[in-house]
Amino acid sequence: MKVLSVMNMIMKRSIFLGIPFLFMLNLMIVPTLFAQNKSIVRMGATDTQSFDENWLFSRYGLQSDGSRKEEPKNLESENYNDTSWQKLDLPHDWAITGPFRIDLTGETGKLPWKGIGWYRKHFTIPATDAGKQIFVDFDGAMAYAKIWLNGKYVGTWPYGYNSFRMDLTPFIKPGQKNIIAVRLDTESWDSRWYPGGGIYRHVWLVKTNPVHVGHWGTYITTPKITAKSATVQLAVTVDNATKKNVTAKVRTVLFELDKNNTPKSKAAATKESVLELKAGASAVLESQATIANPKRWDIKSPNRYVAQTTISMNGKVVDTYNTPFGIRTIEFSATKGFLLNGQKVEIKGTCNHHDLGALGAAINTSGLKRQLKMLQDMGCNSLRTSHNVPAPELLELADQMGFLVWDEAFDTWKVGKKKNDYNKIFDEWHKKDLNAMIHRDRNHPSVFIWSIGNEVPDQQNVALTKQLADIVRKEDPTRPVSNGYNDPDGGRGSGAAQAMDVMGVNYFFSKQAQWDADPRYANMPTLGSETASTVSSRGEYFFGKEYENWQISSYDTAHPGWGCTPDEQFRTNAKFPNMLGEYVWTGFDYLGEPTPYNSDETNLLNFRSDPSKIAELEKKLEELRKSNPPSRSSYFGIIDLAGFPKDRFYSYQSKWRPELPVAHIFPHWNWKERIGLVTPVHVYTSGDEAELFLNGKSLGRKVKTPGIDFRLIWNDVVYTPGELKVVCYKNGKEWATDMVKTTGKAAQLNASADRSVITDDGSDLSFITIKVTDKDGLMIPRSNSLIKFSIEGAGEIVATDNGDATSFVPFQSHERQAYNGMALVIVKAKKGQKGQFKVKAESEGLSTSFVTIKIK
Repeated sequence: MKVLSVMNMIMKRSIFLGIPFLFMLNLMIVPTLFAQNKSIVRMGATDTQSFDENWLFSRYGLQSDGSRKEEPKNLESENYNDTSWQKLDLPHDWAITGPFRIDLTGETGKLPWKGIGWYRKHFTIPATDAGKQIFVDFDGAMAYAKIWLNGKYVGTWPYGYNSFRMDLTPFIKPGQKNIIAVRLDTESWDSRWYPGGGIYRHVWLVKTNPVHVGHWGTYITTPKITAKSATVQLAVTVDNATKKNVTAKVRTVLFELDKNNTPKSKAAATKESVLELKAGASAVLESQATIANPKRWDIKSPNRYVAQTTISMNGKVVDTYNTPFGIRTIEFSATKGFLLNGQKVEIKGTCNHHDLGALGAAINTSGLKRQLKMLQDMGCNSLRTSHNVPAPELLELADQMGFLVWDEAFDTWKVGKKKNDYNKIFDEWHKKDLNAMIHRDRNHPSVFIWSIGNEVPDQQNVALTKQLADIVRKEDPTRPVSNGYNDPDGGRGSGAAQAMDVMGVNYFFSKQAQWDADPRYANMPTLGSETASTVSSRGEYFFGKEYENWQISSYDTAHPGWGCTPDEQFRTNAKFPNMLGEYVWTGFDYLGEPTPYNSDETNLLNFRSDPSKIAELEKKLEELRKSNPPSRSSYFGIIDLAGFPKDRFYSYQSKWRPELPVAHIFPHWNWKERIGLVTPVHVYTSGDEAELFLNGKSLGRKVKTPGIDFRLIWNDVVYTPGELKVVCYKNGKEWATDMVKTTGKAAQLNASADRSVITDDGSDLSFITIKVTDKDGLMIPRSNSLIKFSIEGAGEIVATDNGDATSFVPFQSHERQAYNGMALVIVKAKKGQKGQFKVKAESEGLSTSFVTIKIK
């Protein structure tokens, strides 16, 4: 057992290429009082309560219609009359209700997110809490959060993506009314994508005794793992908030954790250790335990454990703290690739911004889980948190579901991309923000790379790059540090990239062979931190062109100048087998950045070393500014904003899941205006050859050239109505088939729910897909019928969408046109009500469809 000061607790750096990174990680979840067979709700102190309910909100400064509303003084005061304020529960995104406005920039979604938001909450805590430490934990608040309690200033945290804690103890009134006030300011914050506005992540009230485990006060590593045993090293920070020296005893028991976050059988325990704590001070205690026959965390078998740490004084337990984690090894090598538990794993990743489409930036676990399930079905095994600290729920789900996570801190450093982005607070806050991210996330088994930035303008700054990397390594030496370079020649040429453990390259791979031969980088693993940037609109197909009416053809051949098709990226990956894999930009469409209909000048940064490209793009940007495109969301997604797969989904599924029989034909086969005209047909398949049939007649059999072909194309098909069918083969045997037909007239709506049973907590969601079909149930591919939604029973409509990047219909509307045959309605149960409710979708001239959702 070792007792260390907080400043001296950090382990020496022990990782580098060729040496496995051995460590354990946790799940950020909330603990109720610990007991076996009782699920853990959140990592940390057991007396942690949701603080989401019954807030009051008022918006000042810029309003949603573009006008301004004066911000009164003393809004933090106990005596301020807030009875007219809006009543709501958190998480809350004040901008997602819109309205969309053509005068706002497309880069942030044409939504009115800039403003001053005030939140107030009246609450009491029992008189018996007197003498306890009372904290409020914010998982994220956008932006420049300032907090008061009972009129007294508590503190601030400007970076809207980070989680942070505020100590309410000096100002709390046990047994009496308390008022917490929060001021947020997005007028002073600039973004390149839709950031949302408000307390858009969860808030928690935490109560502890004066002697307790500190905030994010556990750090778990595994210095030795074999099939027979795993050594678990624990560093526990204990705070003494009393005014006297105390003696405490500390012990940690390890339990297996099931998929429902419920502790099961005991796996090991540390010896009880005595800790002497000085008044008002903290100390770190190190201890060990050994787990026999450890169950490793893996992307296929995400086994986890939970460490329950107790602090006792005078024979009484005064604090209990739960830390979920996982056991696994990681190794990064320029020659062997990425090894997870000794086995090579190709990174099949996607980048994703933080919004949830029609739900906005407000975190919702069921909405996020739906996205991750779709990505996993596609074959994705890794997530890059582009370009900021993620919500805790993303890491919790990644731990449970078996995703690897590239955990990213910043989009800018000292030099900004926007006037008022992170550059304004970098000097004062970068170390605090990095430490907060690492301390919160370093026990998650899913987190396997720390990223200090993305395409930062000062990426050639040698001293600054090293400074940031060293901050990370001091707090966690068990994972590699990386960065997303869109000027990889500059970053490597200046030598700044030598501070990295893994080289992250965004798009520009043309000189990869040169850098692989450079002795400074020959042994540095390379990862495609952003790839492809293909753009498309679901269900849109253009012939002889790629762009029309602010949409983009779904033949999957369009991309901005810095990007490429998925096919070309697959070829690049094959050309450099030493690359660890890729992160596609992006898994899902997102609000903002509607490239190529985006006049955001930061796009110029992608061509900082090519003056001719900069001049060409500047001309296009000026033309876009004049035309003011109506696009409000991106086209980059493999899956659209509503969560409907585009054709590209099947390209990645075919490549990333070669064992799965996949066949996908596109385009659709409703082209009455093209009878007799050549209409190219493409097929994505995990097979190696395929034969195409039109109305039973073979149009020929085509064979993939390994490493070259990632789709099969019949360029000379003459359109004739009827049935288009493909039969795919693998190793000479029939493998998979797909078929598209010319449909009849629209006759009915067909609704189906992703989940037919949801809970009554008021936040659990069901996503219902509606298709416009003919009498035989075939979807009408170009239909745009107006669909009206209603509910009978104990349910509510949360939002609707259709995936159309140019739609200005508010997400809260109960009416939505189908976009290329499809629409979405998101519903929930009324809080606390049981039974069921029925969702109705109706459209003039079409048969109505119903879906019944049960409440548990």
